Amino acid sequence: MKFFLDTADLNEIEEAASWGALAGVTTNPSLYARVGGKLSDFHNHIKRICDIVDGPVSAESVAMSRDEIVRDGRELAAIAPNVVVKVPTMVEGLAATHTLAAEGIPVNMTLCFTVPQAILAARAGARYISPFVGRFDDISEDGLGQLENVVAAINNYDFTPDTVNGEQVEIIAASIRSANHVTQAALMGADIATVPFGVLKKMVAHPLTDRGLDAFMKDWEKVQNA
Repeated sequence: MKFFLDTADLNEIEEAASWGALAGVTTNPSLYARVGGKLSDFHNHIKRICDIVDGPVSAESVAMSRDEIVRDGRELAAIAPNVVVKVPTMVEGLAATHTLAAEGIPVNMTLCFTVPQAILAARAGARYISPFVGRFDDISEDGLGQLENVVAAINNYDFTPDTVNGEQVEIIAASIRSANHVTQAALMGADIATVPFGVLKKMVAHPLTDRGLDAFMKDWEKVQNA
């Protein structure tokens, strides 16, 4: 499993990148607004993220028609070679994804919740598909179960003829709220988990690790004082 950071915060991205485990970044309009982003600086901000991260950086189109999404996608893809255009799973998004993929521009289809949506996204040429876990949980439905169904369905078929460079479609477990979400996504074979920085930090932590480290340090202090 690869780890993407779900944020637009440059400090969080720089810190996570220093750990050596960061494979990419996903952003969206809400995350950009959260860091006080301005429209005039959006492309520059995405460029700064791309300068920090070698892997894919998803930047989302906020257009609602296929022609406008394609125009946004071309502009976003021109920012840096590792930009992936993020497109909502809807009819206009599918049409735009088909056009962008034909032009060699990779797409991450977001706001995916069902197996039929995921298969349509893959057939349209999406390089990445992002099923949301936490938002299902928010309405008391089984987000992990839906993710497992999407992973199984996509892995049943070969979508390489539809993607930009003949790569297999990768599933990004999105809307991740806990380390357990990551554990379950990994066990079911999701290719990528995109996580908030707070969840990434919790993934490193465990009380037994803390207890063991504390014991080691106390014992080493005895050695020093012997």
